[in-house]
Amino acid sequence: SVLSRYENQITILSDYLEEFPETDEPVWILGRQHHLNTDKSKLLLDVSARLWFTYRRKFSPIGGTGPSSDAGWGCMLRCGQMMLAQALICRHLGRDWQWEKHKKQPEEYHRILRCFLDRKDCCYSIHQMAQMGVGEGKSIGEWFGPNTVAQVLKKLALFDEWNSLAVYVSMDNTVVIEDIKKMCWSPPQSSGVAHSSAHLHRSALGRNKNTAGFCTGWKPLLLIIPLRLGINHINPVYIDAFKECFKMPQSLGALGGKPNNAYYFIGFLGNELIYLDPHTTQSFVDLEENGAVDDESFHCQQAPHRMKIMNLDPSVALGFFCKEECDFDNWCSLVQKEILKQQSLRMFELVQKHPPHWPPFIPPTKPEVTTTGAELIESTDKLFELEEEFEILSV
Repeated sequence: SVLSRYENQITILSDYLEEFPETDEPVWILGRQHHLNTDKSKLLLDVSARLWFTYRRKFSPIGGTGPSSDAGWGCMLRCGQMMLAQALICRHLGRDWQWEKHKKQPEEYHRILRCFLDRKDCCYSIHQMAQMGVGEGKSIGEWFGPNTVAQVLKKLALFDEWNSLAVYVSMDNTVVIEDIKKMCWSPPQSSGVAHSSAHLHRSALGRNKNTAGFCTGWKPLLLIIPLRLGINHINPVYIDAFKECFKMPQSLGALGGKPNNAYYFIGFLGNELIYLDPHTTQSFVDLEENGAVDDESFHCQQAPHRMKIMNLDPSVALGFFCKEECDFDNWCSLVQKEILKQQSLRMFELVQKHPPHWPPFIPPTKPEVTTTGAELIESTDKLFELEEEFEILSV
């Protein structure tokens, strides 16, 4: 508890010291441009609207007998949660949605937040991520790298029927357009879903179809590109292309940081990256009796942290969200124009066809056999059941 108080004090102090400077340079936050001289308050509102996941303590032990806090090891998992949460916000609420303290929010917002609570029955909880990481060779309580957390999110998304994301994690610094379109246009799974689950899923979609903007064919795409931008330090040749990624309207930022010290990067100012820091230990927050969540601790309400780009560890993962096919086509055009125009070393490759020397691409499907982390097969159903009960009680 002493350490937790100390961490909180350090975070508050560093936030105070890291107020934005007076400058004419634009600030880019996840595809949106802000000017400090004219709309600093809008910039801070934009930052505080991002869901902020930090270390938590006193949640139920992971796996029944494991740790009840992720302090010291869960920072990359929390950053992965933040990137995914931003994708879900864009999916259901739109990039320009804003959060304000004590202001009533749409039901979709509360449902998104419930996906990430520190409970074993929430589909993207620290419990599910840690247990799914065992299949990636990571023991519970072991630190993840950017690629590992991307692979875990890809697997967990297969069990998430409500958000219905197609998660593509690139291989060998190469994004294959043909494979992404094959995955995003693949028909919905017809097996492995119980009738009651399908009924609850349909009823949930029915309640939200007017506000969430669901697409009929294309599955919304979460694109994650793990990269190595140098050997021991980031190669300066990549800096301009890396910054361009934060300007794209599809941007979900980047996962990275320093060795064993992960941050969620959401933008930049000049040659400084702007990030949300998960290294604050807060108490576990659970559902209240009426199904609501006290959400104030899930939003960072101080000026965000900054660090020099050259201090970034070269191991990173870029994130992008394409709700519709036209968003992905636009992203491909931007990559060709802004990233691949460089004649020098390219940050990653974008190719039209599946490389012939690669194994055939098969869109991932939900496993029929439950494995480590697959407790969540029923988790979305449980959440829907809870929501149905709350709705009945409220009536």
